[in-house]
Amino acid sequence: MILVTGGAGFIGSNIVAALCEAGEDVVVSDWLGRDDKWRNLAKHDIVDIIPPDRLADWLPAGPEAVVHMGAISSTTETDGDALYENNVATSMRLWRWCADTRTPLIYASSAATYGDGAAGFDDAGDRQSLMRLKPLNGYGWSKLTFDRQVAREVAAGTAPPTWAGLRFFNVYGPNEYHKDDMRSVVCKNHPVARDGEAVKLFRSHRPDYADGEQLRDFIYVRDCVAVVTWLLQGKASGLFNVGTGQARSFLDLVKALYASLDQQPLVEFIDMPEAIRERYQYFTEARIDRLRAAGYDAPFTSLEDGVADYVHSYLSSDDPYR
Repeated sequence: MILVTGGAGFIGSNIVAALCEAGEDVVVSDWLGRDDKWRNLAKHDIVDIIPPDRLADWLPAGPEAVVHMGAISSTTETDGDALYENNVATSMRLWRWCADTRTPLIYASSAATYGDGAAGFDDAGDRQSLMRLKPLNGYGWSKLTFDRQVAREVAAGTAPPTWAGLRFFNVYGPNEYHKDDMRSVVCKNHPVARDGEAVKLFRSHRPDYADGEQLRDFIYVRDCVAVVTWLLQGKASGLFNVGTGQARSFLDLVKALYASLDQQPLVEFIDMPEAIRERYQYFTEARIDRLRAAGYDAPFTSLEDGVADYVHSYLSSDDPYR
């Protein structure tokens, strides 16, 4: 039995889908709320759903592994107390339970820990590397704070038998529909492109980047899931970037979206809100050499292939859920 926290969320529900399809018994811990988030789980035969505030009471049931995706994931969240409690304190309690019971743990970190990228995208995970990073928002700070606590626990010899922290880069794919403004550019703009209208992108406010040439490491969610399922085999421990290792522009992404719909690309550039200009990332690109050195050798889906599959298999279908 495998526990997936945040299992009704975007990446979590895709992990649940893959594990269920592989014949695993899966327990989800998450809040479903009053919207359609339950649809992320509807196609799969899960064992149970445990509310997060009851998880500590359930844990003695003894999962054989824990995949901890649960978190406040909004980069615009301003409640520092909530971020710390949900993304740091709760995660540390789960880490220590897994260490005490010798239960493997995989948890979600984030590329938001790298801030503007000035300190690079090195996932070495040592204290010196972690202290160089300067996140641009509270979410990134909370994820980095937990990574630092993990580094202390590992140095002290207090760790699960195998563990991995995954710094996900710009993930897109099915089951992100509940994320509102945090949805990917592909998801938000599929109806716009489908109807032959112009997708709006932010102008660049830096002279070294042309409009639409801001760069991100876009990764299809199925590749994230493949890394998680590989790590569940106990192949490696450590902090790992999860991206393709190739930065692509927002224009590339939009062109791939229109191409998947057999449409000519239409783009309108708009000013970036002043409130986010100082905190905007112009470049992200995962260094994946440590993941490769650990033995993960599967290829990553190209931007064009990933967008096409997302559009054809999900966004353009009657049932877009995985």
